[in-house]
Amino acid sequence: QVPMVPSGGGSVQAGGSLRLSCAASTYTFSSICMGWFRQAPGKEREGVASIDSDGTTTYADSVKGRFTISKDNAKNTLYLQMNSLKPEDTAMYYCVASAFHGSLCRMNSWISKYRGPWTQVTVST
Repeated sequence: QVPMVPSGGGSVQAGGSLRLSCAASTYTFSSICMGWFRQAPGKEREGVASIDSDGTTTYADSVKGRFTISKDNAKNTLYLQMNSLKPEDTAMYYCVASAFHGSLCRMNSWISKYRGPWTQVTVST
């Protein structure tokens, strides 16, 4: 697992939007499952969204209808468009490549062990 570096975080007011990006030349985006997870203060890590090698996307219930995950295989870049942000979306956001396929790249089974950079998202009321 080669850590990827997310960017695009920041501070916004509730209802606002942010777009996170994550570029990595190490992986062939077209053949693996990619995803985003987050860790809010005092809470466990939570898989947020994933996009599999065939383009299938899955989302945590907490973000469905508000977040959109996408990728550009040619640019080896992963995105997370976050709209209608809520204060409870405040967290450290990580992007990962998974050895597993399927719903949320089965992230919730291994992200507790992940060590890598994050981008901070802060949503104020």
